[in-house]
Amino acid sequence: MVKCVIGDDIYYMKKALVEANKAFKLEEIPIGAIIVYDGKIIGRGYNVRNFKKNPLGHAELIAISKASKYIDDWRLENCTMYVTVEPCPMCAGAIVQSRIKKLVYGCDNPKAGCCGSILNIVHEPKFNHQVEVLDGVLEKECSELMKVFFGGLREKISLLKEKDNNSNIK
Repeated sequence: MVKCVIGDDIYYMKKALVEANKAFKLEEIPIGAIIVYDGKIIGRGYNVRNFKKNPLGHAELIAISKASKYIDDWRLENCTMYVTVEPCPMCAGAIVQSRIKKLVYGCDNPKAGCCGSILNIVHEPKFNHQVEVLDGVLEKECSELMKVFFGGLREKISLLKEKDNNSNIK
């Protein structure tokens, strides 16, 4: 597969990274999404699942909801979604259902990615819509943000376990 990254892809992925950093500040998994139509950002979102105690609080779903409201239609035909991490099954399904034309993502999601890593929902030929995909845009930056987040999370868990073990010592 030949990758054709253009300046716009980098520009909008940087905007998605801004959204991902908002999630990071809330101690959420740092994923951000942007939806673009005709050169204009019409939807944006970042993960708020834990913050809002809502399993649907994924960046992609929030961006889709905002974009649909903006254009007053559930069909996001001719729109491009930029997301920092390969979408999960729920979000990949929503991308197909909303008829997004193109998906651009930063880094693979080896544990839940459904745009090629584990499954390929967005290219499933049995569906009535398939999505054009471009991966690896600002991959290093997107991947690094995830590594920093999960490294910090593991450190917190380790400190909590250590504290718990020390409190059990008499």
